[in-house]
Amino acid sequence: MNIEKVLDKLGENYSPLSIECRQELITRINNLTLHKGEVVVREGQFSDKAYLIVQGCSRAYYLKDGKDISDWFAFENEFMSSIVSFFCKEPSPHYIEFMEDSLVIEFSRDTIDHLCDKYHDFERLISKVVTSTMLGLRERLSSILFNKAEEKYAQLINTRPDITNRVPLTHIASYLGITLETLSRIRSPKKRI
Repeated sequence: MNIEKVLDKLGENYSPLSIECRQELITRINNLTLHKGEVVVREGQFSDKAYLIVQGCSRAYYLKDGKDISDWFAFENEFMSSIVSFFCKEPSPHYIEFMEDSLVIEFSRDTIDHLCDKYHDFERLISKVVTSTMLGLRERLSSILFNKAEEKYAQLINTRPDITNRVPLTHIASYLGITLETLSRIRSPKKRI
């Protein structure tokens, strides 16, 4: 993993970082290789970590009445964390699982707080990450509330064309709030007379 290229991409996607901030950041993060199926946060666990995905993908999910419900996917150059636990210092209401072998950068809450206090550019970057996440969640909520199943799927494919190659359809269906049967029907509609 070339950390300098990762930080360049982070700056392009969110906000650039000064040389001083980048140098200190490099000393405070962990580069990790996580394996497909690896769960880094479990329901009820406290988590003060956030993960920048360099390569791979992850999901956050809940278990409700024995059903696995995907809530959030993150892919290259996106962050994943247990938002409730990370920001509110409460037990996580969901799990975080990596769905592919993944290269990630792990940030602790203490590191983020320290760098935000010390570097205005890092604080701006985190603000843009949080804003981007909030806007994505707002868009998802709006889709769940107002779109038909076909529209939800079309919007997801438009945003993430490769998702069906990387994420099992059962997880996609639960993320969209539809059954696997409905997703299968949408994906391969029969010609009607």
